[in-house]
Amino acid sequence: MSASAQVPPSDRVINGPTPKHAQLREILRRTVERELPPGSPIPSERDLAETYQVSRLTVRSAIGKLVEEGLLSRVRGKGTFTAARRMELQLYLMSFTEDMRRRGMTPTTEVVKTATEVPPAPSAHALGLTAGTPAHRLVRLRRADGVPLAVERGWYHAGRMPGLLDLDLTRSLYVQLAQSYDLRPDHAWQTVWAESADRETARLLGMRAGSPLLVFRRVSSVNGEPIEDMTSWYRGDHYQVTMQLDRNTPDSGHHPHYGGTR
Repeated sequence: MSASAQVPPSDRVINGPTPKHAQLREILRRTVERELPPGSPIPSERDLAETYQVSRLTVRSAIGKLVEEGLLSRVRGKGTFTAARRMELQLYLMSFTEDMRRRGMTPTTEVVKTATEVPPAPSAHALGLTAGTPAHRLVRLRRADGVPLAVERGWYHAGRMPGLLDLDLTRSLYVQLAQSYDLRPDHAWQTVWAESADRETARLLGMRAGSPLLVFRRVSSVNGEPIEDMTSWYRGDHYQVTMQLDRNTPDSGHHPHYGGTR
Protein backbone atom coordinates (compact mmCIF):
# COMPACT_ATOMS: atom_id res chain seq x y z
CA MET A 1 0.00 0.00 0.00
CA SER A 2 1.25 3.51 -0.81
CA ALA A 3 2.16 6.39 1.47
CA SER A 4 -0.59 8.60 2.86
CA ALA A 5 -0.08 11.33 0.27
CA GLN A 6 -0.77 8.82 -2.50
CA VAL A 7 -3.92 7.31 -1.02
CA PRO A 8 -6.83 8.06 -3.40
CA PRO A 9 -9.65 10.18 -1.94
CA SER A 10 -12.04 7.22 -1.88
CA ASP A 11 -9.61 5.32 0.35
CA ARG A 12 -8.89 8.04 2.89
CA VAL A 13 -10.03 7.86 6.49
CA ILE A 14 -11.78 11.11 7.39
CA ASN A 15 -13.48 12.67 10.39
CA GLY A 16 -17.21 12.10 10.23
CA PRO A 17 -20.18 10.10 11.54
CA THR A 18 -18.67 6.75 10.50
CA PRO A 19 -16.05 5.55 13.03
CA LYS A 20 -12.53 5.51 11.66
CA HIS A 21 -12.05 1.82 12.38
CA ALA A 22 -15.17 1.04 10.31
CA GLN A 23 -13.90 3.20 7.43
CA LEU A 24 -10.50 1.51 7.51
CA ARG A 25 -12.10 -1.93 7.70
CA GLU A 26 -13.97 -1.33 4.44
CA ILE A 27 -10.86 0.10 2.77
CA LEU A 28 -8.88 -2.99 3.75
CA ARG A 29 -11.75 -5.24 2.66
CA ARG A 30 -11.70 -3.71 -0.84
CA THR A 31 -7.93 -4.04 -1.04
CA VAL A 32 -8.00 -7.70 0.01
CA GLU A 33 -10.85 -8.64 -2.31
CA ARG A 34 -9.57 -6.78 -5.37
CA GLU A 35 -5.80 -6.71 -5.16
CA LEU A 36 -4.32 -9.39 -2.90
CA PRO A 37 -4.32 -13.12 -3.70
CA PRO A 38 -5.04 -15.66 -0.93
CA GLY A 39 -2.18 -16.09 1.51
CA SER A 40 -0.66 -12.65 0.86
CA PRO A 41 0.78 -10.67 3.81
CA ILE A 42 -0.78 -7.32 4.58
CA PRO A 43 1.27 -4.33 5.79
CA SER A 44 2.12 -4.07 9.46
CA GLU A 45 -0.08 -2.19 11.90
CA ARG A 46 2.56 0.53 12.04
CA ASP A 47 2.65 0.94 8.25
CA LEU A 48 -1.14 1.00 7.99
CA ALA A 49 -1.39 3.58 10.76
CA GLU A 50 1.13 5.79 8.95
CA THR A 51 -0.49 5.31 5.54
CA TYR A 52 -4.01 6.16 6.68
CA GLN A 53 -3.06 8.62 9.43
CA VAL A 54 -4.90 6.75 12.19
CA SER A 55 -3.86 5.23 15.51
CA ARG A 56 -2.58 1.68 15.78
CA LEU A 57 -5.57 0.93 18.01
CA THR A 58 -7.84 1.87 15.08
CA VAL A 59 -5.82 -0.39 12.77
CA ARG A 60 -5.97 -3.25 15.26
CA SER A 61 -9.74 -2.93 15.58
CA ALA A 62 -10.26 -2.91 11.79
CA ILE A 63 -8.03 -5.94 11.27
CA GLY A 64 -9.61 -7.80 14.18
CA LYS A 65 -13.07 -7.58 12.61
CA LEU A 66 -11.76 -8.88 9.27
CA VAL A 67 -10.07 -11.77 11.08
CA GLU A 68 -13.39 -12.60 12.78
CA GLU A 69 -15.10 -12.55 9.37
CA GLY A 70 -12.49 -14.95 7.99
CA LEU A 71 -11.14 -12.50 5.40
CA LEU A 72 -7.78 -12.21 7.17
CA SER A 73 -5.81 -14.71 9.23
CA ARG A 74 -3.20 -14.05 11.93
CA VAL A 75 -0.18 -16.35 12.11
CA ARG A 76 1.64 -16.07 15.41
CA GLY A 77 5.16 -14.69 14.96
CA LYS A 78 4.70 -14.07 11.24
CA GLY A 79 1.98 -11.44 10.76
CA THR A 80 -1.45 -11.09 9.21
CA PHE A 81 -2.33 -12.62 5.85
CA THR A 82 -5.26 -12.72 3.49
CA ALA A 83 -7.12 -15.94 4.21
CA ALA A 84 -6.18 -18.91 2.09
CA ARG A 85 -8.91 -20.53 0.06
CA ARG A 86 -10.76 -23.07 2.15
CA MET A 87 -9.72 -26.66 1.65
CA GLU A 88 -12.35 -29.23 0.84
CA LEU A 89 -12.72 -31.57 3.79
CA GLN A 90 -14.27 -34.58 2.13
CA LEU A 91 -15.76 -37.35 4.21
CA TYR A 92 -13.63 -40.40 3.58
CA LEU A 93 -11.07 -42.44 5.47
CA MET A 94 -7.63 -40.97 4.80
CA SER A 95 -4.85 -39.96 7.17
CA PHE A 96 -4.18 -36.25 7.73
CA THR A 97 -0.59 -36.82 6.62
CA GLU A 98 -1.63 -38.47 3.37
CA ASP A 99 -4.31 -35.84 2.70
CA MET A 100 -1.93 -32.89 3.15
CA ARG A 101 0.76 -34.48 1.00
CA ARG A 102 -1.83 -35.10 -1.70
CA ARG A 103 -2.53 -31.34 -1.65
CA GLY A 104 1.18 -30.57 -2.06
CA MET A 105 1.57 -29.40 1.54
CA THR A 106 4.01 -30.45 4.26
CA PRO A 107 2.24 -31.97 7.30
CA THR A 108 3.66 -31.88 10.82
CA THR A 109 2.28 -33.13 14.12
CA GLU A 110 2.85 -31.97 17.69
CA VAL A 111 1.92 -34.32 20.52
CA VAL A 112 0.17 -32.23 23.19
CA LYS A 113 -0.77 -34.94 25.69
CA THR A 114 -0.74 -38.70 26.16
CA ALA A 115 -2.13 -40.83 28.97
CA THR A 116 -3.69 -44.19 29.73
CA GLU A 117 -6.73 -43.61 31.88
CA VAL A 118 -10.43 -44.36 32.24
CA PRO A 119 -12.36 -42.60 29.45
CA PRO A 120 -15.67 -40.81 29.93
CA ALA A 121 -18.77 -42.96 29.56
CA PRO A 122 -19.60 -41.95 25.93
CA SER A 123 -16.11 -42.92 24.75
CA ALA A 124 -16.08 -46.13 26.76
CA HIS A 125 -19.39 -47.07 25.17
CA ALA A 126 -18.14 -46.17 21.68
CA LEU A 127 -15.07 -48.39 22.15
CA GLY A 128 -17.08 -51.25 23.64
CA LEU A 129 -15.30 -51.01 27.01
CA THR A 130 -16.79 -51.94 30.35
CA ALA A 131 -16.97 -49.26 33.04
CA GLY A 132 -13.58 -48.57 34.65
CA THR A 133 -11.51 -50.06 31.81
CA PRO A 134 -8.66 -47.72 30.81
CA ALA A 135 -7.97 -46.56 27.26
CA HIS A 136 -5.19 -44.61 25.57
CA ARG A 137 -5.73 -40.84 25.48
CA LEU A 138 -3.99 -38.87 22.71
CA VAL A 139 -4.13 -35.14 21.97
CA ARG A 140 -2.31 -33.82 18.90
CA LEU A 141 -1.97 -30.54 17.01
CA ARG A 142 -1.85 -30.92 13.22
CA ARG A 143 -0.16 -28.38 10.96
CA ALA A 144 0.28 -28.00 7.19
CA ASP A 145 3.09 -25.81 5.86
CA GLY A 146 3.55 -24.59 9.43
CA VAL A 147 -0.04 -23.38 9.82
CA PRO A 148 -2.06 -25.01 12.65
CA LEU A 149 -5.19 -26.54 11.14
CA ALA A 150 -6.66 -28.99 13.63
CA VAL A 151 -6.62 -30.21 17.22
CA GLU A 152 -7.35 -33.90 17.69
CA ARG A 153 -8.43 -35.39 21.00
CA GLY A 154 -8.96 -39.12 20.86
CA TRP A 155 -9.43 -42.32 22.83
CA TYR A 156 -7.97 -45.63 21.63
CA HIS A 157 -8.73 -49.21 22.63
CA ALA A 158 -5.74 -50.13 24.81
CA GLY A 159 -6.43 -53.86 24.63
CA ARG A 160 -6.10 -53.87 20.84
CA MET A 161 -3.14 -51.45 20.78
CA PRO A 162 -0.79 -52.25 23.68
CA GLY A 163 2.16 -49.89 23.80
CA LEU A 164 0.54 -47.37 21.44
CA LEU A 165 1.84 -44.40 23.41
CA ASP A 166 5.42 -45.64 23.03
CA LEU A 167 5.30 -45.17 19.25
CA ASP A 168 6.40 -42.03 17.42
CA LEU A 169 3.04 -40.26 17.52
CA THR A 170 4.28 -37.36 15.39
CA ARG A 171 4.01 -39.71 12.41
CA SER A 172 0.84 -40.83 10.67
CA LEU A 173 -1.10 -42.82 13.25
CA TYR A 174 -2.94 -44.92 10.69
CA VAL A 175 0.34 -46.01 9.09
CA GLN A 176 1.66 -47.08 12.48
CA LEU A 177 -1.54 -48.92 13.38
CA ALA A 178 -1.11 -50.93 10.21
CA GLN A 179 2.61 -51.56 10.75
CA SER A 180 2.55 -52.32 14.48
CA TYR A 181 -0.84 -53.96 14.99
CA ASP A 182 -2.05 -54.91 11.52
CA LEU A 183 -5.05 -52.66 12.14
CA ARG A 184 -6.47 -50.81 9.11
CA PRO A 185 -9.68 -48.90 9.84
CA ASP A 186 -12.23 -49.89 7.23
CA HIS A 187 -15.40 -48.25 8.54
CA ALA A 188 -16.35 -45.20 10.57
CA TRP A 189 -19.38 -43.25 11.72
CA GLN A 190 -18.83 -39.52 11.88
CA THR A 191 -20.86 -36.66 13.31
CA VAL A 192 -20.18 -33.07 12.21
CA TRP A 193 -21.15 -29.85 13.96
CA ALA A 194 -19.98 -26.26 14.42
CA GLU A 195 -18.91 -24.59 17.64
CA SER A 196 -16.86 -21.69 18.95
CA ALA A 197 -13.26 -22.24 20.02
CA ASP A 198 -12.64 -22.47 23.76
CA ARG A 199 -9.50 -20.85 25.16
CA GLU A 200 -7.30 -23.94 25.02
CA THR A 201 -8.27 -24.93 21.47
CA ALA A 202 -7.96 -21.31 20.32
CA ARG A 203 -4.48 -21.09 21.87
CA LEU A 204 -3.31 -24.23 20.08
CA LEU A 205 -4.72 -23.07 16.74
CA GLY A 206 -3.46 -19.51 17.07
CA MET A 207 -6.99 -18.08 16.99
CA ARG A 208 -9.13 -15.89 19.19
CA ALA A 209 -11.40 -17.64 21.67
CA GLY A 210 -14.86 -17.77 20.15
CA SER A 211 -13.60 -18.21 16.57
CA PRO A 212 -15.65 -20.63 14.42
CA LEU A 213 -14.61 -24.28 14.24
CA LEU A 214 -15.80 -27.35 12.37
CA VAL A 215 -15.93 -30.32 14.73
CA PHE A 216 -15.87 -33.98 13.71
CA ARG A 217 -16.42 -36.87 16.07
CA ARG A 218 -15.55 -40.18 14.47
CA VAL A 219 -15.70 -43.74 15.75
CA SER A 220 -13.53 -45.99 13.58
CA SER A 221 -13.52 -49.76 13.49
CA VAL A 222 -11.66 -52.69 11.99
CA ASN A 223 -13.73 -55.69 10.94
CA GLY A 224 -16.59 -54.40 13.07
CA GLU A 225 -14.47 -53.90 16.22
CA PRO A 226 -14.16 -50.24 17.37
CA ILE A 227 -10.63 -49.02 17.98
CA GLU A 228 -10.84 -45.21 17.93
CA ASP A 229 -13.13 -42.47 19.26
CA MET A 230 -11.66 -39.24 17.90
CA THR A 231 -12.95 -35.68 18.00
CA SER A 232 -11.18 -33.16 15.77
CA TRP A 233 -11.54 -29.37 15.83
CA TYR A 234 -10.76 -27.81 12.44
CA ARG A 235 -10.31 -24.09 11.75
CA GLY A 236 -13.50 -22.78 10.18
CA ASP A 237 -11.54 -20.20 8.15
CA HIS A 238 -9.51 -22.93 6.40
CA TYR A 239 -12.01 -25.70 5.75
CA GLN A 240 -15.34 -26.38 4.14
CA VAL A 241 -17.19 -29.69 3.88
CA THR A 242 -18.47 -31.20 0.65
CA MET A 243 -20.97 -34.06 0.70
CA GLN A 244 -22.63 -36.01 -2.06
CA LEU A 245 -26.35 -36.54 -1.45
CA ASP A 246 -28.76 -39.01 -2.98
CA ARG A 247 -32.35 -40.08 -2.37
CA ASN A 248 -31.54 -43.07 -0.19
CA THR A 249 -33.02 -42.93 3.30
CA PRO A 250 -31.78 -44.56 6.53
CA ASP A 251 -34.45 -47.20 6.09
CA SER A 252 -33.31 -48.13 2.59
CA GLY A 253 -30.42 -50.21 3.85
CA HIS A 254 -27.78 -47.98 2.24
CA HIS A 255 -25.82 -46.47 5.08
CA PRO A 256 -23.02 -44.07 4.16
CA HIS A 257 -19.50 -44.88 5.35
CA TYR A 258 -18.29 -41.68 6.93
CA GLY A 259 -14.68 -40.85 7.52
CA GLY A 260 -12.50 -37.81 7.84
CA THR A 261 -8.88 -36.78 7.93
CA ARG A 262 -6.41 -38.11 10.44
